[in-house]
Amino acid sequence: MIFALLTAGCRTPGPSPDELREVTQEMVAAAQAITSRKSEITVRPVMGQAADGSGPVREGDHILIVLDQANELHALQKALDAVARNHGLTRFGGSASNDAFEFDYGIDARHTHSIQIAVPTNATPPKQVTAPHTAAATSLLAVIIDDLGYDGAAADAVLALRFPLTVAVLPNHPLSTEIAEKAHQRGHQVILHLPMESESGHHESGAKPEIVELRPGMKGSEVDAIVAKMLETVPYASGVNNHQGSRATANAPLMDALMHALAARHLFFIDSRTTAATVAYDAAERDGVHAAWRKVFLDDVATRPAVLKQLALAVRDARKQGWAIAIGHPHPATIATLAENLPRLETQGIRLVFASDVTH
Repeated sequence: MIFALLTAGCRTPGPSPDELREVTQEMVAAAQAITSRKSEITVRPVMGQAADGSGPVREGDHILIVLDQANELHALQKALDAVARNHGLTRFGGSASNDAFEFDYGIDARHTHSIQIAVPTNATPPKQVTAPHTAAATSLLAVIIDDLGYDGAAADAVLALRFPLTVAVLPNHPLSTEIAEKAHQRGHQVILHLPMESESGHHESGAKPEIVELRPGMKGSEVDAIVAKMLETVPYASGVNNHQGSRATANAPLMDALMHALAARHLFFIDSRTTAATVAYDAAERDGVHAAWRKVFLDDVATRPAVLKQLALAVRDARKQGWAIAIGHPHPATIATLAENLPRLETQGIRLVFASDVTH
């Protein structure tokens, strides 16, 4: 059993992130089997600090399961308990309300998995998902802010905005984990801003590329390991979008490998569309990864008039097709324009949502 070392006479550091993920994948598979894949499942890493102070480490996983039918609860709990027993884990505590159950699994004093099960009630009908290609009565607009992770002041300005945002955090930066945690605490959606190789081999804006990025030619195991390591520094990530990547997203084998890695973790994908030759969305569709794509860049020209013009284009697309994704960056002009104009949109038939709400 993968947690055998924890039961030894001396204290050990515990299971690796890969071993934790193995248990998580079995729990997710058990939940899917019970619910015939009709449940909504979200997996987020739980981060902590290494005992030696070397940096953030993955201590466990939080698993949210939204049931389609309340009568599935008992069978689901039994299935999760069985997976836990197979790996030497014990259930800890628990709390319940009319529509939710929460409990943990772990060994000794170490809690490795936090489980939250949402149960539909007569007063709360099952959530309806609006696919990107289906126009809804209310037009949906998701705003993603890219490139957070290294500038604390810029991140604070973004996170102070009081409407739903999807925050794309770069991995492996000094403030990546802190910003992701703050965003989650303030109710924003967190996604991994995954670095990928551009066509020129350089950052599309002329800056240096990230030290670690996905590149064509990488093996599937290498892609999976890179994604896993990056997710450790961006806790609460429920999805991924590409940082740069005009060359990478046009490479079918690389995108297939990426989507395999995302599917295993039940993460969605947003194609930033840094090239017209992208095949990322097609790869996501083949692997059953929930996905969507960027409609508008807000701040290629980072002035308030230019951002306002691009926001109007995103609103137009949302009204025309029922949904739109707009991507911006933590520029002062972008933040100021969004703060002033986004709250007004909800009175004009535009509903602000997270990126996951417009994926299918």
